[in-house]
Amino acid sequence: MDSSRRVWTLLAVLLLAGCAGVKTQLTEPAPRPAEPPEQGISAELPAAEPLAMPGAVTEPVTRGEGAQAVPIAPISGNRAVIALLDRAHQDAGAGRPEAAGASLERALRIEPRNPWLWHELAQLRLAQGQYAQAVSLAQKSNSFSRRDRHLQALNWRLIGQARVAQGNPAAGRAALQRAEELEN
Repeated sequence: MDSSRRVWTLLAVLLLAGCAGVKTQLTEPAPRPAEPPEQGISAELPAAEPLAMPGAVTEPVTRGEGAQAVPIAPISGNRAVIALLDRAHQDAGAGRPEAAGASLERALRIEPRNPWLWHELAQLRLAQGQYAQAVSLAQKSNSFSRRDRHLQALNWRLIGQARVAQGNPAAGRAALQRAEELEN
């Protein structure tokens, strides 16, 4: 009975996702609030970049004093995954991280080898203060990212932030250096 309930639930999600349609507009990242720099290495580590919504081709990403265009690939071609990702973004924006995590985990059950979904979940866990899990999820994302150096750099930057938050600034610096190497 439990497996048939799961099948019906999955079918309902797929049906609803098909009815929802796919957004094709370009989205801009939300502005980050200005925060005073903290002492030590955390001031040296830039925040992880928000992930672009599906359909985006490029968007300007500001680092330091200049801006550069960074190609962003669509997260998925699967409508159910896109609907779940949209729901996760809505829930996270509304202050419901548990619901956002549940949506991302459902999306990962549909596409377990999607590195961008693993990265999204790692970002959420970092924001929740679950640093060890954030590192593990970012490493999993890297294992599926193949040759996507941009995604790998984002993951290493996230790992660096988590390591610093765990009280290991040397590991944080090493991860940030790895991210910079991948970006060049």
